[in-house]
Amino acid sequence: MAQTAGSRQEVRTGLLIGGEIEGAENWFPVFDPAAPQETVGYAAAATREQARHAVDAADAAWGDWSALEPERRAEILRDALGALRDDNDERVELLVRENGKIRAEAEVELAVFSQRCELAAGMAGELDRTRRLLPRPRQGETAATGEALTDVPAAPRFRSEVSALPLGVVTIIVPYNWPLAILAASLPYALVAGNTVVVKPPPTTPLAVVSTLRLLAERLPAGVLNVVTGSNEAVEPVIRDPRVRRIVFTGSTNAGKNIMRMAADNVTRVTLELGGNDPAIVLDDVELDAAAIERLTVGSFLTTGQVCMGIKRVYVHRSRFDELVEGMSAQLSHHHLGHGLRPETTMGPLNSARQRDFVRDLLDRARAAGGEVREFGTADDETQRSGGYFLRPALVLDPPADESIVTEEQFGPALPILPYDDLDQVVDTVNRGWSGLCSSVWTSDLDRAAQVAARLRTGTTWINDANAVAQDDRAPFGGFRQSGMGRELGVEGLLEMTEAHTVTYPR
Repeated sequence: MAQTAGSRQEVRTGLLIGGEIEGAENWFPVFDPAAPQETVGYAAAATREQARHAVDAADAAWGDWSALEPERRAEILRDALGALRDDNDERVELLVRENGKIRAEAEVELAVFSQRCELAAGMAGELDRTRRLLPRPRQGETAATGEALTDVPAAPRFRSEVSALPLGVVTIIVPYNWPLAILAASLPYALVAGNTVVVKPPPTTPLAVVSTLRLLAERLPAGVLNVVTGSNEAVEPVIRDPRVRRIVFTGSTNAGKNIMRMAADNVTRVTLELGGNDPAIVLDDVELDAAAIERLTVGSFLTTGQVCMGIKRVYVHRSRFDELVEGMSAQLSHHHLGHGLRPETTMGPLNSARQRDFVRDLLDRARAAGGEVREFGTADDETQRSGGYFLRPALVLDPPADESIVTEEQFGPALPILPYDDLDQVVDTVNRGWSGLCSSVWTSDLDRAAQVAARLRTGTTWINDANAVAQDDRAPFGGFRQSGMGRELGVEGLLEMTEAHTVTYPR
């Protein structure tokens, strides 16, 4: 439902439970981070009972949904995606206003959601392939060549078939930065695999997610896709209910640890895509032309630096340090801060005052520790008066290696650049760190790039590119160490939504 609020539509999004839209006794406001005094809309604050009902609905729908052939589930999902072609502009604007990103990024995000769903649907055939384990020949038997077999271990007296079966109810909890794109790394895979789903959108950016999923859920069987919004305490049943067989969570490392603790009570499987302090390693032979500088800059400052797979620190060979700094400085100087719906805006605000203050504190501490901080970009009077959570993009030059701007994930427009002399020491630093989500290697020699990449213990390593603009959605995505566990996307992400079932027959 929508109400007129000034010249804009003030949106209210309800809960999606069992194929019905439910309201709530209480609603919570969603604010525009570029103009925090403006309310974008209201989302329903679910009660614990409503959260339990969402699990009830998903559990009740699971039997019929899981009984369908994978290709049939994929066909139903593809048909449902047709509804997303309607009202696209309205949802794009809604995402900009509640998230803070620029319009071009919001348009890409909605497109990525549909594309990832299509890609997952196209993998349905992978679930039809039963792996057959046949007995080996026994000692003394004759091989196909006619020769007697000797020194062959005793073979089992049975054969087995291994198939991938649906798990049951899956809960997916998504973050604020790219909520729909990140959701589509798991939601369509869960559905195609035969699971039913409860989605928990982020509290600061729920409106576009709920509006999109409502259109999708209307064309799916009732209860297959459910959505609850509200406080973490109220929706706790979608995590703790024993009928939930997998929790997919994207967010901070500390929050991921809390999810693991709650999941442990029921030994619920978890897929965790957590924080990443992703390094870019720039070798001495790199070609730092305009295109490479732009890729490095975009890889670091996309969505105001609020991307888990974005570059968070740059290690550059000392001989190329000045050249890299000069090139990135020139790129960043052209940024114009402002509301994401204004056509001249190239960088929006951070999503919250808390995140802005965190990044600003990291910069202040870097200055105090002796790092040179250079800030770039412009903000006109309207932007400066807005009260929005803006920060100018900044480079932090040669800070101490143990300073927090280097060791912590900034998740904002602040990038430390560190010169190095010893590549082995950089690789060792990366591999011993707490994070292991993504990395990138920058060089003109692809063979050398492959050698360095093979030594890096991160879930993804890009060559001469980085961040979401370089993501290959056919490949699995996830992290090492405290950057998470499990994988999304690709065949691996699909099989993660199943469990192996072995049937063993006598020989």
